[in-house]
Amino acid sequence: MQTLKEFLRTDRFASCTGVELLEIKPGYARARMLVTERHLNGGGVCQGGALFTLADLAFAAVANSHRRLTLSVTANITFLRPAKSGYVYADAAEVFNHHRIPFVEVKITNEKGELIAIFTSSGYRKETELPVEDLE
Repeated sequence: MQTLKEFLRTDRFASCTGVELLEIKPGYARARMLVTERHLNGGGVCQGGALFTLADLAFAAVANSHRRLTLSVTANITFLRPAKSGYVYADAAEVFNHHRIPFVEVKITNEKGELIAIFTSSGYRKETELPVEDLE
């Protein structure tokens, strides 16, 4: 058996963008990504899809922290300021823990703690139990 953190490391796309999970607790997760030149768009700032991927993996950690397979149904992101380099962090918290439709808010900040973006997502929690023994 593996942990939820190990299970989520198999997310190939998030891995190739450099997203790493730092912490998972029931209803909470923290992830980070080092913004490098490969993440920058034509305008010289972090591409929105990279930030979305960071937030989405943090969502996945929170939504699946109850050890039942939960997939995103909707997701929305609002970009508030650009990220150009350094680490960005995603702090995800379950706002509503429903047995079928959980709702999660993710705040993305830079190294100074400045808010970069807010991501919200609801999921669909299936009956499928995850093959994990612990969260971390």
